[in-house]
Amino acid sequence: MGNGARTEGSLSSVPRLSEVLTALDALWPPERAEGWDAVGTVCGDVDNPAAEVDRVLFAVDPVQEVADEAVRLGAQLIVTHHPLYLRGTTTVAADTFKGRVVHTLIKHDIALHVAHTNADTADPGVSDALAGALDLRVTGPLVPDPTDSKGRRGLGRICELGHPETLRDFAARAAARLPATAQGIRVAGDPDALVRTVAVSGGSGDGLFDAVRAAGVDAFLTADLRHHPASEAVQQSPIGLIDAAHWATEWPWCEQAAAQLDAISDRHGWDLRVHVSKQVTDPWTTHHSSGAPN
Repeated sequence: MGNGARTEGSLSSVPRLSEVLTALDALWPPERAEGWDAVGTVCGDVDNPAAEVDRVLFAVDPVQEVADEAVRLGAQLIVTHHPLYLRGTTTVAADTFKGRVVHTLIKHDIALHVAHTNADTADPGVSDALAGALDLRVTGPLVPDPTDSKGRRGLGRICELGHPETLRDFAARAAARLPATAQGIRVAGDPDALVRTVAVSGGSGDGLFDAVRAAGVDAFLTADLRHHPASEAVQQSPIGLIDAAHWATEWPWCEQAAAQLDAISDRHGWDLRVHVSKQVTDPWTTHHSSGAPN
């Protein structure tokens, strides 16, 4: 670890908070976020030239457990996928759970930065990380970003498997490679149907069924599938649906994003350590199979 000194000819230095945040905004420009979203720096003394960062923690959710983990690590910056205040607020009182997070961060000089929908559509983005976790080959975005001349940015990804496998086996692959949650993996469709192409979208994806049908894929892996959209999807076509926990489909992005920041740190010669939280912050904690006795 460096001591923060910036001497001429030194091999590494501790970066300023403003430098790290500039690098994060270059990876996920805030102007590419949806208009309803709340991204960027939520907490932190950005204009203070003495504010430096030598440890960063990536996580999906800006919850108290993650703030406490950052304190234990001695991190000066947390980067999360989900916003802390998505719909605004009138208070940051410490007797509210979000206010307590803010108080913890300020007390320990920890900044919070959010990359949400601007990370969803990035190249690489959240769905690229999800595809990578499942060892799928990405062929393009599910919903392309019309402003991207290279055709790689956009929401969701269309992917190919290395070799065809049954929906049952593909679902088992997802269960084995995504982080474990109480929900596990739910599947709709013929378990023996062969899967060659898959659409994936990290987070809530049942608003993408029109694009999924247009892509002509054999299966769709996402999270938060509701009853009616899922029922209508399997009635309209033989597509297989794999429904994972929201947190589980987005956690691989944390590892991808941490690797991106590590690469930037190496290029700049920063003395920066990047960590990924392995705490399961999915809200569901227990699963019971339902059914009346025979």
